[in-house]
Amino acid sequence: MKISARNRLKGKIVEVVKGTTTAHVRIDIGGSIVTSSITNEAVDELGLKVGNTAYAVVKASDVMVAID
Repeated sequence: MKISARNRLKGKIVEVVKGTTTAHVRIDIGGSIVTSSITNEAVDELGLKVGNTAYAVVKASDVMVAID
């Protein structure tokens, strides 16, 4: 797979929850959980299942950081 995005985070899928049209896919990235919202159709087409290795690809033009 070749993509231009540089913000790729490799991890393991720990949960896939399908809703009416959208699914939430939770990926464990070294102890932190990233949640992605994608279509149910994409989940099926990609064959996403708990235990699979997956990449979370962050697609944003701006990323902000805040401190407390």
